[in-house]
Amino acid sequence: MHKVSFFFIGVISLILLPSCSSGKKATALSKQYELVWADEFNGNSVNLDNWSFELWDAGKVNNEWQQYVENIDNYKIESGILYITVTKTGENKKGGYTSTRLSSQGKKEFKYGRIEFRAKLPHGKGTWPALWMLGSNHEEARWPLCGEIDIMEYVGYEPNIAHTNIHTKSDYGYTNNKTAINLKTAEEEFHTYGIIWTEDTISFYIDTPNNIKNTYSPEDKNLKNWPFNQPFYLIMNFAVGGDWGGKNGVDETIWPQTMEVDYVRVYQKK
Repeated sequence: MHKVSFFFIGVISLILLPSCSSGKKATALSKQYELVWADEFNGNSVNLDNWSFELWDAGKVNNEWQQYVENIDNYKIESGILYITVTKTGENKKGGYTSTRLSSQGKKEFKYGRIEFRAKLPHGKGTWPALWMLGSNHEEARWPLCGEIDIMEYVGYEPNIAHTNIHTKSDYGYTNNKTAINLKTAEEEFHTYGIIWTEDTISFYIDTPNNIKNTYSPEDKNLKNWPFNQPFYLIMNFAVGGDWGGKNGVDETIWPQTMEVDYVRVYQKK
């Protein structure tokens, strides 16, 4: 999400688990991990022990149209759900929309584990929600050397297709570790978007840990292609337009639009 995500160079590997043993593998995997932190959004406000509001003007990255603000028009927690909403506030494309971006930087940062977001996605051209992670050395190393893990990105002009991406310093951040996942109920139902992250691999899954869609594991790891040996922090945001989200234009008649997040959970090996 930090940079445009549709140019990539590198290597992709896809793991398909045999259906006959998937249940046993999922059970075995679940026994290896225990829940170490979660935000279930059971209160009535954003837990500031977990999240900070990131505030900035439109166009700061990716030529996006939205301004990130801390405004009750753009977020709420109700009945155990976090709602992140984009509202149209004016006619000016850049600055004519407001949204929310939440970051756990400096508050909740994790190294390795199973990390899950459960969410229901918005619809329409120009929507660009994301659930993702950045390396905790971001302020010093800067992007892309810090590394980026996009657990879920969604561009509304491609309905019902969820994306996963990895960004590293190799090839200036645009690696070829990406997957487009057909998910026909992405906008109507909640789905779990997760990773299994170890010292050697990052595997992306949908709904259950045995449903692996993509795995990143360069054979010869170095600072450029494997910054994933440090803590990372979590980000939830909903962008408008931009170099990827607005590639096919923005439908200015669909707003407001909302991404709903049921929970964020982090499991680590026992």
